[in-house]
Amino acid sequence: MMDLKGKNALVTGMSRDGRGIGQAIAIALARRGANVAVAGHSSLEAAQETARAIQAIGAKSFGVVCDVTKSDQVDSFVYQVLTSWGSLDIVVNNAGITRDTLVLRMSEDDWDSVLDSNLKGTFLVTRAALKPMIKQRSGKIVNIASVVGIKANAGQANYSASKAGMIGFTRTVAKEVAARNVQVNAVAPGFIETAMTGKLNDVQRDAIVKNVPLGRLGEPDDIADAVCFLSSPSANYITGQVLTVDGGLTI
Repeated sequence: MMDLKGKNALVTGMSRDGRGIGQAIAIALARRGANVAVAGHSSLEAAQETARAIQAIGAKSFGVVCDVTKSDQVDSFVYQVLTSWGSLDIVVNNAGITRDTLVLRMSEDDWDSVLDSNLKGTFLVTRAALKPMIKQRSGKIVNIASVVGIKANAGQANYSASKAGMIGFTRTVAKEVAARNVQVNAVAPGFIETAMTGKLNDVQRDAIVKNVPLGRLGEPDDIADAVCFLSSPSANYITGQVLTVDGGLTI
C-alpha cells in the first residue's frame, strides 16, 4: 500500500551537505516509485545531486533553486512540475532554517527570516500546489514541523513559533480541502542526525539522548518513512494529523 508508482512529487529543502531530511525524503519517495522534483534555497548543486540520485533509482527528477519565501519562484517551480509531468500528487514542505538565541538577544531579522522561511514558505508552496490538486480532486501534502512546535525549547522562540504555526496551518488547511480529497498532515521530528545536530558537542548530545526513551538520535530515513506513509494510499483516511517521530521524547 506504500506503492507510489505513477505519482509526481515535489520536495523542498535540499541541504548543502546532501545528507539532510529533504534528501532522505526525496529518495525514499523515488524508491517507492514516485517521480520527484526537488528544490534547494540557494544551492543548485545540492538539488541537482539529489535529482541525479533519484534518476539512478529509475525515477524522473529535476532539481532547481527556489526561495520558498518568494511567490513567483514557488509558482514557477509548481508550474514546471505540472508542465513536465502533467500532475502534482505529493508535496513535502521541508524547507526551513534556524537562528537560535534567547528572546532578549533575538533581532527582528532573526525572527522574520525564520518565520518567513518556515511558515510563509509552507503557505506559499501549499497555496500553489492546492490549485492543481483541487482540480484533479486528489493530493497529499506533508509538512515537516518539529517537536519544538509542541514542546518548549529555550533559545528557539522563533523556530518554535514557526513550527507551532505550521501545525495549526496544517490542521486548518486539511479541514478546508478535505471535501476535495486532498489530505494534509504534518510530521514532527525530534532530534535527527543532520548537519544541524552535528554541531552539538558531546555534553549537549548526551543530555539530549538521556531524554529520549529509545536512547538515540533519529536518522533522516526515520522521517522519510513517515512521510512515505502519509503520502501513500495507506493514509487515505488520515488528514489534519501530526505524526511525531521523536523516539519518545515527548512522552
